Formats: sequence, structure tokens, C-alpha cells
Amino acid sequence: MEKEPNKNRRNKWLAFINIPFQMGVIIFLFSYFGTWLDENHPSPKVYYNTIFVLAGVGLALYNVIRQVNDINKTK
Repeated sequence: MEKEPNKNRRNKWLAFINIPFQMGVIIFLFSYFGTWLDENHPSPKVYYNTIFVLAGVGLALYNVIRQVNDINKTK
């Protein structure tokens, strides 16, 4: 029975290790899409890249908070 808490602890660490990679992928994809929009639909006042990077950071932070709350609930 002692192996189960240790296994649960490993699963939590794996979840925590994956969070930065998920954040990076989300922010990269939003930045890439914003850059693509800037190149294909130029506008003198709207900077799509900046808007999408900020949206990506917000979504990534929301994802981190949600995952950490889920991990803490499964104690």
C-alpha cells in the first residue's frame, strides 16, 4: 500500500514538469498566428502579433491555474 502514494507523487511531478512545455507551445502558436496575420493583413494601427501573444499568455496562465487546482484537488 505504500507504493500508491509514491506513484501518485510521481504523477503530480510529471504533471508539473509538463506545464512549462504546454505554456511554451500555446504562446508560440498564438505568436505564430499573430505574425502570420500581421504579414498577410497589414494594418497601420492594429498589431495582431501583440494582441495574440497577450491572449496566448492569458490562456496559458489560465491553463496553468486550472491544472494546478486539479492536481491539488486529487490529494
